Amino acid sequence: MIRHIVHLRFKSGVARAEKELLYSDLANLSGHIGGIVDFQHRENISVETPLVRDFLDMFWFDFKDISVRDAYLVDSAHQAIGARIVEKLEGGADGVFVCDVEL
Repeated sequence: MIRHIVHLRFKSGVARAEKELLYSDLANLSGHIGGIVDFQHRENISVETPLVRDFLDMFWFDFKDISVRDAYLVDSAHQAIGARIVEKLEGGADGVFVCDVEL
């Protein structure tokens, strides 16, 4: 299984409701792309502020395997949601950090 972890640095004016809508749209990909095992999102509550560098939000997908992760990456619905997210981030694409790990 592959966990695809995405850390986000939203612009200061982005409301919680806007974030929740984006997360809801991401969660709906589970019914669109076969092999998505789970989707979660959380706030970063670390007290190590200098190391957090304002990456205060995160989400992750658990994929059955690498082929599902790869299908997700090129999926047009995912790419459209990703573009909407990037528009809301501080520094655009510089406001996202992605990490994939094998579970």
